[in-house]
Order: sequence, then C-alpha cells, then structure tokens
Amino acid sequence: MREKWIRLFVAAAVAEACSWAALLAGMVVKYGPPRNEIGVHVFGPIHGALFVAYGVLVLVVARQRRWSLTHTAIALVCAVPPFATVLFERWARRRGLLGEPARAERPLTPVG
Repeated sequence: MREKWIRLFVAAAVAEACSWAALLAGMVVKYGPPRNEIGVHVFGPIHGALFVAYGVLVLVVARQRRWSLTHTAIALVCAVPPFATVLFERWARRRGLLGEPARAERPLTPVG
C-alpha cells in the first residue's frame, strides 16, 4: 500500500511539472501576438488541481516515510517554481526519502 502512495507522488510531481509547461505555453499565447486566452482557461484549472494533489500527496508520503519538517516544507515549496517538483522527486529518491522504509517499519531479523 505504501508503494502505491510513492508511485502516486511521483506521478503527481511529473504531472504538475507538465501542467506548468502547458500553463506557461498558454500564457505565451495569451500575452503574445495571437492574444488567445483558451490555453489559460484550459490549463489553469488543470494545473491548480494537480498543484493541490501534489501538496496532499507530499503530506501523505511525508507522514508515511517520516520526513523531517524541513524536507516536507521543501517539497511543498517546490510546487511553486516551474518544474521544481521533478527536481525534488529526483533529489528525494537519491537521498532515500522515497526508497527504503523507515527503520521502525523494517522486519526484525533474528541475530545469530
């Protein structure tokens, strides 16, 4: 069950970054020569929903993996700059924040 939340977290991080790209493209079209707001009207709510989903999944995974308050805050702040959610996910994976279960969750092995 815990791996499901990790997979959802990773998917939300990537989807949030992709929605940022789509929203930025929509803003270019809105303020550029075409002056068409359809991209912002379509991708704005999608990005907003993925932003919220990422934030909720950060809180779920942080609780399950027993992240520090600092790691949790960094993950949440990374939702604001474009594409930072993917950078955080890669960083967290390298540091083991998404990998091995916490020490208390590992099964005990007999000694000797």
